Amino acid sequence: MNPFLYTLDNKRYHTLNYFYHQTFDSKVFKISLNGGFSCPNLDGTKGYGGCIYCSKSGSGDFAGKEQDDISLQWQQGLEMMHKKWPDGKLIAYFQARTNTYAPVETLKEKFEPVLKYPNVIGLAIATRPDAITEECLDYLDDLNKRTYLIVELGLQTIHEKTGKLINRCHTTKEFDDMVKKLRARNICVVVHIINGLPYETKEMMLETVKHINQLDIQGIKIHMLHIIKDTPLATMYQKQPFHVLTKEEYIDIVIDQLELLRPEIVIHRITGDPVKEDLVAPTWLLKKFCVLNDIDKEMVKRNSYQGKRL
Repeated sequence: MNPFLYTLDNKRYHTLNYFYHQTFDSKVFKISLNGGFSCPNLDGTKGYGGCIYCSKSGSGDFAGKEQDDISLQWQQGLEMMHKKWPDGKLIAYFQARTNTYAPVETLKEKFEPVLKYPNVIGLAIATRPDAITEECLDYLDDLNKRTYLIVELGLQTIHEKTGKLINRCHTTKEFDDMVKKLRARNICVVVHIINGLPYETKEMMLETVKHINQLDIQGIKIHMLHIIKDTPLATMYQKQPFHVLTKEEYIDIVIDQLELLRPEIVIHRITGDPVKEDLVAPTWLLKKFCVLNDIDKEMVKRNSYQGKRL
């Protein structure tokens, strides 16, 4: 018998599918968009060159093409998704780079038209904790009153030494402070973390999750570090190879992390989707569904479930 309640498909963690059905009574899917934004860690405002693992698309490999109009990106994404779920509701996901890194008027030009598209019930905005001004917070507050809003904040790790190594250019305190500001306005926060960052131990990765669990967040995306061609990380790996987690190590760490998370936190992602042609390592990530299935099997084997250690 499955000891975990927040699931429709026998998973032992709080699935996004369960959350959507409970909230909207419908299948919901995201259409990833590229709004053409930059990043304060890319253009020299805070740093140079961006995070060392970031691809040229700024973590938007599955978003639309930057040169394409958002309406065209939307139509292309809609056609693809409707083949799978013709009756699903839609969330517009501004994914590539830092999607609050612009004047509010520019944000309105990007976000407002999408909210008027048929069957759109929400907006997801991927950004950084150091790229949301007070004026932007006011606009997000307004959006949150008009639609289902998710703000996705990249944290990656709480360890400052790792943050400097990966050229993250913001602190854990900046992240914590922004979570508090967003939650003061009742805005849903989803945090991104990366397992397998260079030289981090399993205990360090668990410490990141323990820290997050103490914050008022509503969701999490757990990624496995993947080394992409033509990035500073790939150059580092070539010159001085560091340990890349095996699939078995990753599964072990993820399950331990899930056991440390409050059951009400929604698991938006539990592994990544690298582009095959760009991937240096680890190649096991290309078999996403095998990773997901192996996590499920190991959780059953251990009698594990989200929140077990709390």
